[in-house]
Amino acid sequence: MFPFSALDSLAFAWFCAVWLAYATVLDRTAYGRRSLNAQANRFRYAWMEEVRAREVRIADAQIMASLQSGAAFFASASLIGLGGVLNVFGPRAELLDALAGLPFGTRTTPQQWEAKMIGLAVIFAYAFFKFAWSYRLFMYVSLMMGAAPPREERDTPRSYDHARRAAKLAEEAGGQFARGQRALIFALGYLGWFVHPVLLMAATVAVAAAQWHREFASRSSRIVKQ
Repeated sequence: MFPFSALDSLAFAWFCAVWLAYATVLDRTAYGRRSLNAQANRFRYAWMEEVRAREVRIADAQIMASLQSGAAFFASASLIGLGGVLNVFGPRAELLDALAGLPFGTRTTPQQWEAKMIGLAVIFAYAFFKFAWSYRLFMYVSLMMGAAPPREERDTPRSYDHARRAAKLAEEAGGQFARGQRALIFALGYLGWFVHPVLLMAATVAVAAAQWHREFASRSSRIVKQ
């Protein structure tokens, strides 16, 4: 028997639709190319152009190590979140009573709780795979930087092509990292479902709006776009 009411089903569909629409706009449309992460791609290409002209690339290696550390940190955080979800997969009666006692809280059955926890576990697993792949891509960028032609060949077609391919790989690594962070942000909205389905819909809109502001209307985005 399906464990959720029509309102719960509508709220979950709303959550999925908002996430999918937001991701589609950022990753697949011309409007998305105005986002903070997309604008940062200009600096990824500029960075690789500068790498061509440098004889000593120690600073570039340090920057890449920092990027890898960030991806590794969030991958670990996603695994910790996944472990926490599995740790409370089986609900306790006092926990369900506490959630039902919150303002606007609704009574959650053990079957509903487990289904919701599966959804949260899937989000954390998705985030982990994105961060882990981002980490590997940054590692490959490091390898390409190490294999870059020497400074004396910086004006050759080989050097230009190598820098372009390294920049495109760095762009892909940054995109995967951004998708992992997006998953963690939407996971915060998903938590509203444990209280009430309407709160899930409201929290989903709130986190999407906050993310949109950071990508398109924040002070940081204006600085990068200048």
